[in-house]
Order: sequence, then C-alpha cells, then structure tokens
Amino acid sequence: MRPIEAIYLVFSATLATAGLSMVAFAVRAYLDTGRHSMMHLSAGFALVVTAAIGTTVVAFVTDFEHTRTLLTANYVLTTAGYLFVMYSIVTPE
Repeated sequence: MRPIEAIYLVFSATLATAGLSMVAFAVRAYLDTGRHSMMHLSAGFALVVTAAIGTTVVAFVTDFEHTRTLLTANYVLTTAGYLFVMYSIVTPE
C-alpha cells in the first residue's frame, strides 16, 4: 500500500467515525424530543457516511480505476445527505 492510500484510508475512517457519531447523536435527540427534523438530520449524516465508506471500499476493490464514476457517485450521495441536513435545519416543527 502506498502512503497516499494509507492516508486516504485513515481520513476515510475518521470521517466515517465522526459521521456515525453524529448519526447516533441525532437519533438520540429524536428519541428524547420526538422532533422529526432529528430523523432527517440522522438520515443526512448516514448518507454522507455511506458515501465515504462506499467510495473507500469501491476504490480499493477496483484498484482506484473508474475514478470519474466513483467520484460522481460519491458526490451524488454526499449532496443528497447534505440536502437532508439542510432540510432538517429549515423545517419548522
């Protein structure tokens, strides 16, 4: 494994850990408050984490080929996740 691949793996794991923590916090907030916006928030963070983990796994499995397709899929999932996060913020309860 090249150093850049190791760095990519470390940052992907860090992003996944932080993202899953935020998903857990949002789910806990939903259970405590019953606010539906917290479920939208957790769904958004879950999509962002899915994009990060999925991109990392597929990149290593395909030996970093088809990068345009991989990045496009990553951005689609990440954008959808952030749209959920934004929706959770602007939706009145």
